[in-house]
Amino acid sequence: MLKRLQIQNYAIIESLEVEFSNKLNIITGETGAGKSILTGALSLILGERADSSVLLDKSKKCVVEAGFEANGGKLIRNFMLKHELDGDDEILIRREISAIGKSRAFINDTPVNLSQLKELGSALVNLHQQFDSLELHDYDFHREVVDALSDNAGRIQEYRHHFQQYIKAQKELQELKDQQAESNKELDYIRFLYNELEEAHWKEEELEGLDAELKLLNNAENIKSSLDKIYFGLEGGEEPMVQQLKALIYQMNSLSSYVPAIPALAQRLQSAQIELLDIASEVERINDQVNFDADRIQMLNERLSLGYKLLKKHGVQTTHELLEVQAGLKDKLNKVIHLDERIAKLQEEVDKYLHAATEKASILSKFRKQELKPLEENVNELLTKVGMPNAKIKVDMKPVALGEYGSDMIEFLFDANKSGRFEPLSKVASGGELSRLMLSIKSLVARSIQLPTLIFDEIDTGISGEAARQVGVIMKDLGRSHQVISITHQAQIAARADAHYFVYKIESLGKIRTQIRLLNDGERIEAIAKMLSGERPSEAAMQNAREMLKGGAFKAAKRS
Repeated sequence: MLKRLQIQNYAIIESLEVEFSNKLNIITGETGAGKSILTGALSLILGERADSSVLLDKSKKCVVEAGFEANGGKLIRNFMLKHELDGDDEILIRREISAIGKSRAFINDTPVNLSQLKELGSALVNLHQQFDSLELHDYDFHREVVDALSDNAGRIQEYRHHFQQYIKAQKELQELKDQQAESNKELDYIRFLYNELEEAHWKEEELEGLDAELKLLNNAENIKSSLDKIYFGLEGGEEPMVQQLKALIYQMNSLSSYVPAIPALAQRLQSAQIELLDIASEVERINDQVNFDADRIQMLNERLSLGYKLLKKHGVQTTHELLEVQAGLKDKLNKVIHLDERIAKLQEEVDKYLHAATEKASILSKFRKQELKPLEENVNELLTKVGMPNAKIKVDMKPVALGEYGSDMIEFLFDANKSGRFEPLSKVASGGELSRLMLSIKSLVARSIQLPTLIFDEIDTGISGEAARQVGVIMKDLGRSHQVISITHQAQIAARADAHYFVYKIESLGKIRTQIRLLNDGERIEAIAKMLSGERPSEAAMQNAREMLKGGAFKAAKRS
């Protein structure tokens, strides 16, 4: 709800502030007094572009500020959370235009860009100016109207649950199919790499072991020669070390009766002899195993050559890393092999979710279809009342592919002159017709959905008498549950106001300025009488004005 609008240095407004009621607000005034300037200033708050040409005083900046009571609406709350802005019940929007045309916008004193301002503005205000009822050209709005009248909110929520499951599963399915297509391109090569490693039957640390064995075999003669010398020195020579130790032990034992420490030393020497005998035996065993084997060397060279080739091919350095590559290739093969099974299973899920979503969409379509005829009849009846007796609306519903809101495209078609040819609104409806059509439609859905503030700029163009009275009745009814602000020239509409504002010009220092004030009871009677009969209303016009206000169930606003 728009609580307050403050304008400084805009067009012919030097400084102006107005507070609005939460019901039906009517703005009247002489032609050229600046009524539509108010909506022009408000459009800045809603994100429209502007330049320095709007400045009254080119040396000062223009400031337009609007205070809204948001009442925690879902769209507004989500917007504030999305953009990390404070407050969702009271919102202050400020727009500044500098003398050089630079624009700045603020929401609760936080700088924002114009796209953010437009996003929030659309949730706060519906501004319907001449030739500017764009919502009526929006298929989503057409559907929302039908759904509101069909009480489809719960059904839409249920449908979207199934539809989103379907979309999610379908996305996963497509990703698997893409993965399969990509994998199939490389499948033969992956299989070749894997088979190459599999056929080699590598074991952990095999290449490292083969390399050590090859070094041993290539140096077999030198190794055997050295081992022979070691064995010969320990036990096989003319004076082997083991025999020398045996003689020394004998000599030491002969001294044991004379020297008490000798037996212990002899025991230690005997242990050394036993250890040397064991070493000699192990050297002999190793020597027996070391034999030059040309065939074995060739086999090792071939095996190592294959191994080094594969290490280089796969960019690794050890047998363990090569086995990891093999395991990875096997995993890829298994995934490709099992993709068909996964795709088949996921396809079943997609079909299941699609079937469920299709059923729910059919239910939505059924309830929408039931509402089309009553909607046409009710809107056409209202169009007659608001001065468009030859105009008819037709609601066209066509099946389309499943989407976020079902499988229907709903479009409002319009025939302004009983031609029998219904065409899209953008082609056949004038600005005034669109405004009255929008009023008729929104008056029907107002009890079903929470609408933002509705602002109508001269919706009464081309009507008078009973049609104007009916527009006033509809606005009054709409204002019982929503804030409505309307600029009008019709007394029949002005008489229905909960708050009546008068826009006028004053001359100050030789310059014309626009001002606005809230009228009290007496001022309202006079203003409406002037709308009926001119600048100098007769007593009959004054009485007529009183009757109109009484008939409009007016509860006069008191001047503060």
